[in-house]
Amino acid sequence: MFFLNLDTQFQFFLKAAETIVSEDVSFKSKVKDFAILFKLRLAVLVVLSSALGYLMAVESVNWLDLSLLVAGGFLLTGSANSFNQIWEKETDRLMERTQGRPLPQGRMSAAEALLAGSITGISGIALLWFLLNPLSGVLGTISLFFYVFLYTPLKSISALSVFIGAFPGAIPPMLGYVAGSGKFGLEPGLLFAVQFMWQFPHFWAIAWVADDDYKRAGFNMLPFREGRSRRSALQIVAYSLFLIPVSLLPWIMPNSSPMIGNLAAVISIAAGLLFAWYAYRLYITLQIKEAKRLMFASFIYLPIVQLSYVIDKL
Repeated sequence: MFFLNLDTQFQFFLKAAETIVSEDVSFKSKVKDFAILFKLRLAVLVVLSSALGYLMAVESVNWLDLSLLVAGGFLLTGSANSFNQIWEKETDRLMERTQGRPLPQGRMSAAEALLAGSITGISGIALLWFLLNPLSGVLGTISLFFYVFLYTPLKSISALSVFIGAFPGAIPPMLGYVAGSGKFGLEPGLLFAVQFMWQFPHFWAIAWVADDDYKRAGFNMLPFREGRSRRSALQIVAYSLFLIPVSLLPWIMPNSSPMIGNLAAVISIAAGLLFAWYAYRLYITLQIKEAKRLMFASFIYLPIVQLSYVIDKL
């Protein structure tokens, strides 16, 4: 009887252990799914851009304000990506790179994603509005609205969506500057202009790589409907070249007191020429591997240029 009782207790212990392990695996899987829903890796670039914009605006860092800006940026980015994936749940099923996301796979319901997106969106706007300054909250609200209600539905209608999407995509450094200064003016507008122009070669490089996937979902994201064409590649080259003079605007304007010095100007020109070289390589070859190189170059270009702005300001 004693040994039978021991065996029963051991079986109970095994079941309890299996339950704990199962719950732990389930919890980790859910956390991973929310990370995919919020696109946390992409959010890092967005938040970095905001933080560098903030550093451009201040003489000394208020670490509480900077932390609030970072938190608000992560919350708003997570919200925008949640609503985007709810909207595109069916088209995500058609694309290889997105069909493993939690919504098309059924690992998360639309209601669950909607709740998560609503909580993070409201929290992010409230945090920026009430704990930083109202203008930061306004910019965060505009960014979320443009991304969710203009850019996302327009993707299935027209390549003009890239232009519309460039607006919320360029707001982070401007928002960061406004969070630090408490006011809007020429300086945050120039930071917006640089990131706005960068959006086009950056996103078109991604669209070139993912063109087959996008077509399966009915999206035309490259400049021209023929897709991976010489004309599309030429436009990518043109915009990457336009980016060079735009990146120098903080050096040229305002004339009385430039935002950046000669060091940042030289780095911007060098980085811009290298970026344009990758775009030119794509134009010459029209190969996906060159589009991937351009895509990775775009991820490196922006933080290098913006970081040079901050360092040169110190």
